Amino acid sequence: MPANPKYLNASNWQRFSKISAGILGGYFVSITFHMALCYFFHHVNVIITATFTGFILWAILLVLAFLAKNGWKIWGLYLLISLFFSGIIYISKLYFPIQ
Repeated sequence: MPANPKYLNASNWQRFSKISAGILGGYFVSITFHMALCYFFHHVNVIITATFTGFILWAILLVLAFLAKNGWKIWGLYLLISLFFSGIIYISKLYFPIQ
């Protein structure tokens, strides 16, 4: 059975933005999230745990990018979240250096 045509009307740029936001943006959010956790928990445990939870979080963010109507908004959201976690990393690095 062929796909419903109403779901196939996205432009090539929207398709590209959703794919790239899901792959790259999801990866950036996943990595910055786990790096930010390193300053609040023992960093060795977080890095070991990140090998599993990082992939799970990335896969969830990949699927969420395809559920959105506008891929560029997802890119913006993922970049804002990554910048937020990067800010946490920067502030934590100043006040709570890893021993």
